[in-house]
Amino acid sequence: MSLNLNRRDFLRASAVGLAAASVARSAFAADPKDPYLGLKMGIQSYSLREFKVEEALAQTKTLGLKYWEAFPNHIPMGTVPKHVQTQKDLLSKAGITLLSYGVVGFDGNENAAREKFDFAKAMGIKSLSADPNPDKVTFDLLDKLVAEYDIAIAIHNHGPGHRYNKISDVENVVKDRHAKIGACVDTGHYIRGDENPVEAVQRFGKRVFGVHLKDVKTLPGGEKQFKIAGEGDLNVTELLKALKHLNYEYCVAIEYEENAKNPLSDIEACLKHVRECAAKI
Repeated sequence: MSLNLNRRDFLRASAVGLAAASVARSAFAADPKDPYLGLKMGIQSYSLREFKVEEALAQTKTLGLKYWEAFPNHIPMGTVPKHVQTQKDLLSKAGITLLSYGVVGFDGNENAAREKFDFAKAMGIKSLSADPNPDKVTFDLLDKLVAEYDIAIAIHNHGPGHRYNKISDVENVVKDRHAKIGACVDTGHYIRGDENPVEAVQRFGKRVFGVHLKDVKTLPGGEKQFKIAGEGDLNVTELLKALKHLNYEYCVAIEYEENAKNPLSDIEACLKHVRECAAKI
């Protein structure tokens, strides 16, 4: 076979190669109309906890977001049809989709657990961020309910001193359980516990059913301080890559715990950093 190429063949081969390289580089590229790489970027409404639900929803829209993980003060739990419809109407009017809810506790009380799952089912919620008792009775019950309702349980880590502080704390209780029992990866709390949030996503894999995206900076003396995303230790670019690699379909909820009475400019700065990181991928 001849190794000689004429000019036309050379240009054609070069064009094909460049096109292939471009496709490879842009596989996860940010679309200007969708700057979050197709991820369901939303907010944990606890970030807006000082505001009544109508105002919190309006602020979410101002931030350019359309997904919520609600905390119970904004969307109270209840299964009476009129109550459920009122909550749905509030969300629909604001153009907000409720993907997840929490953090809620679970123990071996089946009636109490069913009330939470009934509420989630009625609201169209995909996952419950949860703090379940780490015992067999509780997890046997959750095994049954996630299968019955097709709603995921996302175990929330809450930092040092909490029973689900380390990645392994969650791994140990979910490893032999139903595939819809997994993790809500709170990135800031994992950093507070000296864990790598990106590694958490990679280790949990398809058991990631929630993400609370917050940043924490480790100060020289070892103290941990909540920060605006991009000012702490969280590698947002690698986090987004890890989630895209999983084809993650649940909520990525920005959560900002500081400046509760006037958080909007800080939250927008967090989101701006996420968009900048997405644009680099």
